[in-house]
Amino acid sequence: MPFVPFDEYFPEIAAREIRTSTVPPGDPLGLPAGEYGFLELYCNDRKCDCRRVVFCVIAKNGMSVQAFIGWGWEDVEFYRRWLRGGSLDEAIEAKGPALNIGSPRTSIGPALVELVRNALLTDPAYVERIKRHYAMVREKVDKPQEPAKRRRKKKP
Repeated sequence: MPFVPFDEYFPEIAAREIRTSTVPPGDPLGLPAGEYGFLELYCNDRKCDCRRVVFCVIAKNGMSVQAFIGWGWEDVEFYRRWLRGGSLDEAIEAKGPALNIGSPRTSIGPALVELVRNALLTDPAYVERIKRHYAMVREKVDKPQEPAKRRRKKKP
């Protein structure tokens, strides 16, 4: 299940609608002060309808990746079915928000998960934007590909 940046399909919209969060000094979660950008990654597998986003969290001061956080907006039972009989723990992990398994991690990853949970995902307009972006990507991915036109050889 490959996840690709939203801006691969919609660069202008991604640039305009990127979510950022400014963390002040003395943050109760223990995050270093600074600005964090949340780049959206979506699945581009034509056979998948996971209804998830992976946030690639960038610390803007050094433009370094701090975490990959997965989140799905459907209920846990949806993810249990999507995992084809996966365990309850696996379904909860798939729903998230949770650090993405197998992705690079930093010491502030768990605090970033809490930032996503308590700030980003409590904003109904932002949640609807994520769902809209997902639908836009799915439309591009699922659209039947037109066969390449064959060039006719000119007769001499």
